[in-house]
Amino acid sequence: MADLPPQPDLLPTPAPRPPRQRALTFAAQELRLISALVVILAVGLFLALPFVLSIGAVVFLPLVTALMLTIVLSPLADRLSQGGLPNVLASLISLVVFLAVVVIALTVVLKPAIGLYDQVPAMIDRIGEHFQHLRHNFNWVTRINKQVTELTGQANERQVVLASPSLLQQVAFATPTVILEVLLTFLMTFFMIEARVRIRRRLLLDRQHVGASLKVARVIRDVQDRVAAYILTVGLINLVIGVIVALGAWGLGLDAPVMWGGLAALLNFLPYIGPLTMIGLLALFGLGTADSPLVGAIPALCFLGLHAIESNVVTPSILGARFTMNPVLILLALSYFTWIWGVTGALLSVPILLTLTALVDHLGSPNLIGFMFGEPLFAADQPKDAEEAAANEDAAPSVTVGQPG
Repeated sequence: MADLPPQPDLLPTPAPRPPRQRALTFAAQELRLISALVVILAVGLFLALPFVLSIGAVVFLPLVTALMLTIVLSPLADRLSQGGLPNVLASLISLVVFLAVVVIALTVVLKPAIGLYDQVPAMIDRIGEHFQHLRHNFNWVTRINKQVTELTGQANERQVVLASPSLLQQVAFATPTVILEVLLTFLMTFFMIEARVRIRRRLLLDRQHVGASLKVARVIRDVQDRVAAYILTVGLINLVIGVIVALGAWGLGLDAPVMWGGLAALLNFLPYIGPLTMIGLLALFGLGTADSPLVGAIPALCFLGLHAIESNVVTPSILGARFTMNPVLILLALSYFTWIWGVTGALLSVPILLTLTALVDHLGSPNLIGFMFGEPLFAADQPKDAEEAAANEDAAPSVTVGQPG
């Protein structure tokens, strides 16, 4: 038989990838592995940080508070310095102005509140009388409860109540720590404000590249402007709220209307929790002093309507989109820092959130959702050469077909 001609190789064989493409693939895998480690470390730090900060609250709480006060008071110190005052004197005056505002606000609220504190037991008894009248309409519920208790045999159980320290004892134990933290806070605030020019100069001039210096300057200016403008704007809004509440309390005949106005202005700095506390206090005082529950609920209902208008119409229209934050983030920050540092953490939660938001806007936010589906963690991780990336993405795999011999 004659030899048959060799058949051509019809199966395509993939061409080997060029070394540059293999290097890019390996770099992308290495970058994704590093990004995964960064995400794991960030989650671990987020979960472990509360315990570290709460244990070291004597050190960390004054430091963070002083940092936030420095950001807020630095514009005032800059204005005073531009007016010809020495830097040390400008820093001292800005801190004294802040202390004067705090002392005046606390005096307006605490002095009448101490006088009304003695009336709280009588108010509670009056509220009990109101509810006692309401219970007569629901006597059938009480009878059912007694019958269930008799059937289950739990009528003669005894309860053991452990004695706890009184309020005065708790205040006495906490006073030395509070005084130490306050002194540390104001001392660090003064030295940070006084050193703000040197810190800015060092942050700007110690960079190796001009672009890095410009980026640092933009970050510092934006963080300072955003936090200071937010605190000033919200402070003015809360001042107007306090004046309206004081006039309303005076019109409704409540005792110490100036105290109610100051309390409303101070509590309004706490998102969500502050207005709810104010509503509860007004309900307690109204129900404890009025002749009927409906009349007693009027102050709380009026403040609820005022807060609804302020939080949904006035504040968003004044602050605008620049200061609009996700309510979930606000609640998360509020619960997170309240868990760590209590009431002080709640007051610091929004300024800290604003600072972190400004830093993320300049440094780049992580793409966590996209990272779970294979995308880069940061936008900067994308290939710099867009045309090369598109070419690599659209390129079809080349094959070679054997030719007959």
